[in-house]
Amino acid sequence: CLWCYTNNTCIDYPVRTVLPPSSLCSLSNARWGVCWINFEDLIIAMAVVAGLILVTITVCCCYCCYCRKRSRSRLDEEEEHLARKREERRLQSLQRKHERKLKHDEIRKKYGLLQDSDNPYSRFENE
Repeated sequence: CLWCYTNNTCIDYPVRTVLPPSSLCSLSNARWGVCWINFEDLIIAMAVVAGLILVTITVCCCYCCYCRKRSRSRLDEEEEHLARKREERRLQSLQRKHERKLKHDEIRKKYGLLQDSDNPYSRFENE
């Protein structure tokens, strides 16, 4: 039903067109279905809702793409940081190993267990 306020008549809605033609009734005076829904207000409301939905979808897509890109770069940075830490630990471990070797060599030298590098030959002792 299309209610027109200009002549106060209820006309069958022209289903072949989306909006009623101005020859039947102007949009500002046309009401749809029930008498309180104005066609102009309906079109404006539907456009605003559709616009909000499109903006929301666009913002969500952009935000998700940005976050995904940022999380990838963050993972790369974290992986690089872990690799640096691993290398630092490996170098510290080698340094501690070298220090232990020097300390053990000093103890061996103190108790005569370390063979002199000056005299590579030693006397073979039978027990």
